Amino acid sequence: MPEHSIRKKLTALVLTAVVPLLALNIVILGFMSRFQKSYDEILTNMTVANSYNLNFKEEMDECIYKLVFNGERFGKPDEKNMDLISQPNRKNPYVLIYELREDFAILAEITTDTDSANWLRSLLRNIDTLEDRVDDIRLNLDEGGHYTENIEMLDNNIYILTELINDDIQYYLYYQTRSMEQVHGSLQYSIRFFRLGTALLLFVLIGVVTAGTVLILRKITGPLGELTRVTRRISQGDFSARSAVATKDEIGMVAGSVNDMAEHLEIMVSQIKEDERRMRDAELRLLQEQINPHFLYNTLDAIVWLIEGGKNEEAEDMIISLSDFFKLALSNGKDMITIRDEERHIRSYLQIQQVRYRDILSYEIAIDRSVYQYGIMKLTLQPLVENAIYHGIKPKRSPGKITITGGMNENRTITLTVEDDGAGMTPEELARVRKAVEQPGTEEERDGFGMANVAERIRLNFGKEYGITIKTEPGRGTKVSVTIPARWTGESGVTAENGGMTR
Repeated sequence: MPEHSIRKKLTALVLTAVVPLLALNIVILGFMSRFQKSYDEILTNMTVANSYNLNFKEEMDECIYKLVFNGERFGKPDEKNMDLISQPNRKNPYVLIYELREDFAILAEITTDTDSANWLRSLLRNIDTLEDRVDDIRLNLDEGGHYTENIEMLDNNIYILTELINDDIQYYLYYQTRSMEQVHGSLQYSIRFFRLGTALLLFVLIGVVTAGTVLILRKITGPLGELTRVTRRISQGDFSARSAVATKDEIGMVAGSVNDMAEHLEIMVSQIKEDERRMRDAELRLLQEQINPHFLYNTLDAIVWLIEGGKNEEAEDMIISLSDFFKLALSNGKDMITIRDEERHIRSYLQIQQVRYRDILSYEIAIDRSVYQYGIMKLTLQPLVENAIYHGIKPKRSPGKITITGGMNENRTITLTVEDDGAGMTPEELARVRKAVEQPGTEEERDGFGMANVAERIRLNFGKEYGITIKTEPGRGTKVSVTIPARWTGESGVTAENGGMTR
């Protein structure tokens, strides 16, 4: 770090402002956390109590009335049959009583408000009394008879006790609501206090930070102005511009970096221009290869031969394929097209070549439709297919097949493969072709111009990690794979005719 670091100065200035504010925020968060905890506890307690306030009396009264009216016996849970509590059994009043007692006993342990706690104790006593009266009714039902006595106990004891329990719950809710209002009032008071303290602290901090900022800015703006003038000259193309800033801080380091950048920028610009020239040359050479007079002559000658032989429909198909071939090769001047269009271009080319080499050439295109809308440089696959025909199928002197496949890889790259079962290459021939692919411009490029050109364009467009791989075996064919990044084009229009096809 520089001796007189701007970072140190700014850090000290920021800490001057941040530390007091941070301490104040910690205090505020502490108070807010405490109030929030109290608020949440009260709200939880009220939620539990309110669930019984709405349902307990009605369920309890109805449960016991049905038992008395029907003369139905019911058991009381003890150590031997505690499973009555864990099972959903709304016909047993003890289940309701035990659930109520359990929940409100917990509330009694955590409630701190005195009035609320008093009503909870009253509630628990009434629950005990209610259980005793339920015991009396249970015993009567076990003995049989006692219907009138049970009805009187229901009217004079059970209904009154459930009403008292309901009143206890309502009073508990009332005092919990009052406690919540007290918490809210304390919170409002604390907020006003902290608001005043924050305003005073901010007033002091603004003065301190303003004074410190003015002093630091004076030491920054001057060198930055000089650096700005130098960078403006560099942006206008004057790579001889140099900064004279020599401060021992970050600006001095930036000035040194700018000077270094200016020294290397001209070299980089020159390299970029050279790469662009190579790209244009590669694309021009490849386009010239597609408009090869021999290919055009042979194709037109084949069309004439078809017409003279009365095969007008085949001649028409070949003319359409030739038209599609050149239309897709030009692609309205676009360098990038969809894989779908590249497949159409290859199919047009193979349809033309199949007329010429009907006896020895067959092909299959099986590119996964899921990659159709991803981008690819135009004229990527055609040179590889052409190599497969002229250096694979023709030298074989017997029927051969070209297979074109493609799909998405797990690492979000796309691989397209052109494979033939032709003559293949010897290790020496493969070495020459690989050298041409890896080092375009060498003498070996004559042996693999199409692949070398495609590989160079892929490297220039996508990077050195992408390109071409070649596998071959003499007498058994050659497999050329192209790997490119998956870049979505968003174009639509995929139709069924663009699927895989075998010829």
